[in-house]
Amino acid sequence: MAEYGVRVSTGEAIGAGTWNRIAVSIVGTLGETPPLPLDHFGKEFSKGAVEDFRVASPQDVGRVLLLRLHKAPLLLPSPVGPLARDAWFCNWLQLTPPQGAPLRFPCYQWMEGSGILTLREGAGKVSWADDHPVLQQQRREELQARQDSYQWKTYRPGWPRCLDEKTVKDLDLNIKYSVTKNVHFYLKAGSGFTEMTLKGLLCRKGPWKSLHEMKRMFNFHKSPAAEYVYEHWQEDAFFASQFLNGLNPVLIRRCRSLPENFPVTDDMVAPVLGPGASLQAELERGSLFLVDHAILSGVRTNVINGKPQFSAAPMTLLYQRPGGGPLLPLAIQLSQTPGPTSPIFLPSDSKWDWLLAKTWVRNSEFSVHEALTHLLQAHLLSEVFTMATLRQLPHCHPLFKLLIPHTRYTLHINTLARELLIALGQVVERSTGIGLGGFSELIQRRMEELSYTALCLPEDIRARGVEDIPGYYYRDDGLQIWGAVESFVSEIVSIYYPSDTSVRDDSELQAWVREIFSEGFLGREDSGVPSSLDTRESLVHYATMVIFNCSAKHYAVSAGQFDSSIWMPNLPPTMQLPPPTSKGQTEPEGFIATLPAVNATCDIIVTLWLLSKEPGDRRPLGTYPEEHFIEEAPRRSIAAFQSRLAQISKDIQKRNKELALPYTYLDPPLIENSVSI
Repeated sequence: MAEYGVRVSTGEAIGAGTWNRIAVSIVGTLGETPPLPLDHFGKEFSKGAVEDFRVASPQDVGRVLLLRLHKAPLLLPSPVGPLARDAWFCNWLQLTPPQGAPLRFPCYQWMEGSGILTLREGAGKVSWADDHPVLQQQRREELQARQDSYQWKTYRPGWPRCLDEKTVKDLDLNIKYSVTKNVHFYLKAGSGFTEMTLKGLLCRKGPWKSLHEMKRMFNFHKSPAAEYVYEHWQEDAFFASQFLNGLNPVLIRRCRSLPENFPVTDDMVAPVLGPGASLQAELERGSLFLVDHAILSGVRTNVINGKPQFSAAPMTLLYQRPGGGPLLPLAIQLSQTPGPTSPIFLPSDSKWDWLLAKTWVRNSEFSVHEALTHLLQAHLLSEVFTMATLRQLPHCHPLFKLLIPHTRYTLHINTLARELLIALGQVVERSTGIGLGGFSELIQRRMEELSYTALCLPEDIRARGVEDIPGYYYRDDGLQIWGAVESFVSEIVSIYYPSDTSVRDDSELQAWVREIFSEGFLGREDSGVPSSLDTRESLVHYATMVIFNCSAKHYAVSAGQFDSSIWMPNLPPTMQLPPPTSKGQTEPEGFIATLPAVNATCDIIVTLWLLSKEPGDRRPLGTYPEEHFIEEAPRRSIAAFQSRLAQISKDIQKRNKELALPYTYLDPPLIENSVSI
C-alpha cells in the first residue's frame, strides 16, 4: 500500500462547488490505481475551498504520469435535472507521493455531470518532449475530444469560419460567460433598451427635430470624452484627429501621390496651405495624408422604417503642417468617380456643405469600423485563434498555457453576436445603413485583400508611412504594448524551444498555425499569413500578433464606441438622403433630414454603450489568476511583463494629464486580456 496526499482547490465563481462524489486515479509508469474517493465527514468541494485528503493505492504505480478525476452523483439511482449536472470548477490538484516533491496538476476547468477528466502535471511540454507512450496517447485523446467538442462551420460565404453552435445556451461551461458576467450583461442591456422604450424613442421612426433635440441622448449616459466630442465635433482639427486616436485609427496613410480619381488642385487647397502653395511640393515633403474608404464603393444598402438608406465611398486628403500644429482636412470627395456630380468639398465651402461632407466621411467610418476593424479583425479572427488553440494545443503545451487567458469568453460573445447582432432581424439589419448584406459584402471584400502586415502593428505603421506623424497616440501606446508582449513571448518561447529545429519539429504548433491559415484566412497564400513556422523568431512574432489582436487591438477599437457615437452626428450609423451632387444646396434642415431616424439612432447607441465596457468579471491585460505555468522561469517572465505594463500605464497617465482629450484606449489596466464583449 502506498499513501498519497491529495490537495484540491475549488474555484471561487458562483456555482463552482459541487455535492457530487469526487475520486482520483493515479496513472504511473507501472500501472493505474482504481478510483480513490476523496471523502471527509461533511461537505467537500465548496466554493473557494482548498482541502487535503489522504488516499491509499493498492499497488505501486511507479513514476506518476497522470491524474484522472472522477465525478459522479452523490445519490443513487442517478438523479435527473440540475442535480445530475451539478457542475464543479476545479482549480488544481496537488499530489504528494510517498517519496519525492509534491506534483501540481493545473485544471481550471468545469466538470458537468458524471465524467472523467485526465490531467497532466503542470510543467509545459511541447509535442516532441513527451518521453512516454501513455503521455503521448493522452495528448492525442485530449485533442480528439476537443476537436469533437469544438467544430467549425461557415456562417457566411467568404467569412472566416467559426464555432458550430447556434446559441449560447448550447455552449459548454468552459467557454460560457460566468454567472456574474452574464447577469451584468443582461441587466445592462435590459436597462438601456427599457429606458429608450419608456422615453418613446425606440418606436419613433421619424427624423430628429433639431440638433438640440439630439442632445437628449446625453440624458441616457455620458462620459467626459463624449462631452468633448459634442463640444468639438464641427472643428476640422477634431475631425482629423479621429483618424489618429478615434474609433478607427487604422486607415490613415501617408500620401506620396494623389490618386488619379481624386483631382485636387493647388487652387483648391490654397486657403489652408497658403497662396502659391504646391501640392506636389507637399507630397514630396511628406506632409499629406489620405483616408480612402474605397472598399465601400457600390456596397449594397439597407432599408430602415420602409425607407432606402444611402452610403458613400469618400476620399479625404489631410495636411500636417511641418514643425507642428494639428492635422487638418484639405479636401473630401464623396465617391470614387470624380465629375460634375461628385464635387470636391473644401473647408472654404459654406458651413453646411463642408459639415455635411465631413459627416458623410464619419458615416463611412462607422460602416468600415463596425464591419471590418471591429467585427472582422477584432472578433472573427480572434475566434479563429481561439478555436485553433482549443483544437490543436493540449493543456500541457506551453503555447496553450500562454494563449488560453487571451481566449476567455471569446466564443461566448461571438456566438451571442450571431444571435443578437449579425442575424436576420437584429441590430445590424434593423439600424445600420448598409445592413447585414452590406456588412457581409464588406467582409468578403476585405478577406480578399487582408494581409499579415495589417495584423502586425509595427509593420502596419511602416506600411502606412505614419511612423512620425505627431500626436498619434494609438501608434505610440500600441507599439509600447506590442514591445512588452513581444518581450514576454520571446522569453516563454526561449524556455521551451531551444532551437529553430525544435519549432519545426513541434507537430502540434504546426497544426495550430495551419488551421488558422486554412479556417481563418481560407488558405489564401497571397495574404502573407504563414501556414507554418520555421524559426523561434517567426513564432515569437506570430504569437505576439495573436495576443495583441485578442487584447490591446480589440480594446483600442471597441472601448470608444459609445464615446464616439452618443453625439450621433459625429458617427451616424446610416444616412437617409443620398450624398450631395452639387455645392451650395445644404441647409440645416437638409443636414438633419440626412441623419438617421430616432429609433435607429437609439438602437445603435444602446448597443454600442453595451459593447463599449466589460460587464463585470474583468481580467486586465497581463492578469493571470489561473496559474497554468508552474515553473519558476515562466512565472518570472509573467512578473516582468506585468511590471513593464505598469510602467507603460504610468507613462500614459502622465502624458494624458497634458491632453485636452486624454487617450485612454490603450492604458494597460483598462485593456481586457481577451475579446469578451
